[in-house]
Order: sequence, then structure tokens, then C-alpha cells
Amino acid sequence: MKNILFSLAAIALTACSQVEVPARYEVVPLPQVITLTEAAPFKLDRHCVIAYQNDAEGLMSRNAEFLAEYINQSTGHTLTLKQLEGTEQGGSHAIILTLDASIPNDEGYRLTADAQGVRLCARTPRGIFYGIQTLRKSMPASAQGATILLPSGQVEDRPRFAYRGMHLDVCRHFFPLSFVKKYIDLLALHNMNTLHWHLTDDQGWRLEIKKYPRLTEVGSQRSRTVIGRNSGEYDETPYGGFYTQEEAREIVRYAQERHITVIPEVEMPGHALAALAAYPEFGCTGGPYEVCPLWGVFDDVFCIGNDQAMQFLEDVLAEVIDIFPSRYIHIGGDEAPRTRWQQCPKCQARIRTEKLKADAKHSAEDRLQSYCMTRIERFLNERGRQIIGWDEILEGDVAPNATVMSWRGSAGGIQAAQMGHDVIMTSNDYCYFDYYQTKERENEPLAIGGYVPLEKVYSLEPTAQLTAEQARHIVGAQANLWTEYIATPEHVEYMVLPRMAALCEVQWSAPEKKSYDDFRNRLTRLVDIYQRDSLNYSVSGLNE
Repeated sequence: MKNILFSLAAIALTACSQVEVPARYEVVPLPQVITLTEAAPFKLDRHCVIAYQNDAEGLMSRNAEFLAEYINQSTGHTLTLKQLEGTEQGGSHAIILTLDASIPNDEGYRLTADAQGVRLCARTPRGIFYGIQTLRKSMPASAQGATILLPSGQVEDRPRFAYRGMHLDVCRHFFPLSFVKKYIDLLALHNMNTLHWHLTDDQGWRLEIKKYPRLTEVGSQRSRTVIGRNSGEYDETPYGGFYTQEEAREIVRYAQERHITVIPEVEMPGHALAALAAYPEFGCTGGPYEVCPLWGVFDDVFCIGNDQAMQFLEDVLAEVIDIFPSRYIHIGGDEAPRTRWQQCPKCQARIRTEKLKADAKHSAEDRLQSYCMTRIERFLNERGRQIIGWDEILEGDVAPNATVMSWRGSAGGIQAAQMGHDVIMTSNDYCYFDYYQTKERENEPLAIGGYVPLEKVYSLEPTAQLTAEQARHIVGAQANLWTEYIATPEHVEYMVLPRMAALCEVQWSAPEKKSYDDFRNRLTRLVDIYQRDSLNYSVSGLNE
């Protein structure tokens, strides 16, 4: 009886392995050029080998492992990995990953397939990784035991923008290390290369700073949280959390494997209440201060006239740059009221000493913020780093080497590009994923307001209203996820998916080839991956 059952199982397995399922290179984001032939496809089955040319850092080996993992998720096949030695070509019935210096873009790749095999070439391991993402998404999300038919032809691809980001606010609500990694995996799936990690704000300080332990002992914990939209009622439940420096380094390493840069944000001079609750001497009034249980913008900010406060900011950033190797450090600069500075003797003394003058457009206190930004920029530049600031840093004398993140519409980004500053477009009317994504809100989770549906995200054109010369200063685009009303990982997923897919095509694909109807047709296979991986996504944009 056992032999009969074994034979039946073997017959069933053989039949399943004979199922052939076609792949499609028309994925999200849409590659730049897809050229297919009528020749026979490559049959990706359990006998296929992944051969790779290694590099000094071992990134190609990790890329091969990623490809094997992705194929296993879709098909159940466990493929053999083989490192190529010397001039070895990889043999037949293989997917071959090799570096090719002739490919001009560091993140570009060329994918060539025929009946004998698949060859994926790129200038760098990063380019190989993005070619792997195209292979991954070209296959059905779930085709267990099947043979995948990869069409014969060639894909030539490269990203439109060098900066392709997603933001995550962990201050208003804190998310565990495991979910931050999952969020990074979502970025990788969508060909994004930057995680903007918002780590400090009024409602919580989330990164260990060894020189100032009270930042996490006190600043990471709030005693209660307002219910709803500043209703005046509180849950009276303590809330907090922070990442140790080693945990932050773990996130950096995890992201680096996936060719993603983590840019930390340390807010200054505003959004400082959590820090001031820990170290009240760095505020204009001396406190007392509280880690804020409300949402909004508050008058208490860092005292720019206080040398000790400025030294504090530099000390914090010294530890931050030791943890994060990113070229950019985000220093905020948004929503900093001037109220306390107008009344603060130390700040007014700084204004006089630095000869900060008001004019028709800017107050002396506006120029005090510019003094802060420029001083911090100089500190970071001397250490080989550059600053990003929100578009409020244009209010005064913008720091000379600053990259501007335009969030209050596109006007700030347009102005900055016209001034010769690099710009990342994060316009709230296209890129704020904490906004509602449907007008039918009865069954939607509470959101901050606004309305940014899937089609609106897709319609973003980051270089609109700019000349060709000015458009060169638009280095990329990013969506922001502020979490005042987003308390769980499942809610985060719901707010970013599938809008992240629309944004990634803005970031990657050629604008002249974009078509929303075509995008929605291609999106179905990506949604199949969301379903397979039990991701929580919104269907509002899919049912239009």
C-alpha cells in the first residue's frame, strides 16, 4: 500500500513539474526597453543553476542568494548556486549574473534570455539586484512546482532618478526592528534605494545617544497619547520605545544587502520637545517640558543662542554619523515657530552678534534658523556629509550646499532648483501616504486628512515647470508616511500599498512611456505578491 501511495505521489509531482507558466517582463516599474523575439523561451525549472561572478564585497554572492530565495517563493524550486571561476562562462541551463563595465548606469542592467539560458549583466552589483527584481516580478507569484517560461529577448533598463525614497516616521508611533526590516523589503520589491528614517520628534526620541542617555531614558517615553485628532481626551497609557545603536547598525547592514541607503533624520531646531523633556537647559525657557502627548506644531524649540544647545546638536550628530554611513543626514528644519526666539535674551544676543538682519521677506529670527542650519551644515560637511532639509530652510538664507526636500507642494522645490540646489520632490498633494486614498471613508481607518488616490500618485511629474537645466537638480522623489494615526505594522502596509507601486514607476520609468491604464494591468502581478506574502493592502485604487 505504501508503495502505491508513493507511486501516486511521484506521478502527481511529475505532472505538476510539467506545468509550464509564462513569465512577463512588463512589470512594475516598467523597464525602459523590452525587445522580444519569436524564439523558444528559457525553461526555468528545478534543474536550473544560478551562476555568478563574485566581487570583493561578496554582494554578487548575496544577489545570487536573493534570486534563489525569490524563485523558491514562487515555484518551490531550490536551485543550485555556482560561483564562476576565472573566464568560466556558466554553462547551459543557467541564469548567469555577471558584471559588465560597458553598461553606463550604476543601477542599470541588461537581461538577455534564450532557450539556452539567461544572462543578467550590470556595471555594479546594484544593477544586478534591480535586474533580479525584474526577474522576480516577471514570474507568477505562486506557481509551485511549475516550469517558468522566460521569453526570449532582451531587457535594457536603468532608473530615471538616482534618489528613490520612502519615509517612515517611528516617533509618533514606534515600530519594532522586525517591521523596519520588512519595510525595507518592500522598498526593494519596488526598486527603491533610500529609506528616510525619521527618528526624533516632539512625541518621542527613538535613537540611543550614548553621550546623552536621558534622550532615551526620558525622551523615548510619553506618559499618554491623545485620542483621535487632538480631542482633548487621552488614553492615559505610557507609550515608548527606541533603537539601540547596535540595532540601528543592524538596520543599516540589512538595508545595505538590499542596496538601500538609510538616511537618518534628527529634527532641529523645532519638533524638539522629547529632547527638551530630557535636557530642559537646551530650550529657551528652561522648561519644564513634556514628551508631547498631542499632535501638531509647538512653540518650544532648541535655543539657538545657547552655545551648549548647539554643542548638544553637534554631539548628537557626531554619534549619528558614526552609525549611519549615508552621504546625506536629514536635519529637518520644518515647522519651527519663532515665538520663543523673539523673547529669548540669548537668541536675541546671537542675532546681534551675528548681525542677522530682517528684510521685506524675512525676520531676524528667520535668519537665526538659517544660522543654525548653516552651522550644522558646516559641521557635517567637514566630516564628509551633506544635509537635507525640509523646504522651510528656504525661509532665510538657505545653507549653501543643502539639498531641499519639497513637501508643501512643489513650489519650494521649484524655487530651490532655480537657485541651483538639488531637490527631492515629496509634495504632500502627491506623496503623503498618511492621507486618505479613497473618498469613501466610512470603512477606512482614521487618517490625518487629505486625499491622495493611486492615480494621483501616478500622475506626479517631479520636473514639471522647470527648464531642462533646472530639472537636472531634481535628484528624485519620495513618499512620506507620518504616523500620528498609524499605530500598527498592518496599518502602515495598508497606507503604502499599492501607492508605493505607483510612486516607484514615477521614480524609475521613462515618463513618455507611462500609462495609468497599462500600469493598472501590470499591477495585478505585483498585487499577487502582496497576497502571497500576506501583506495588508488597500483595494480602493484597484476597484476604480
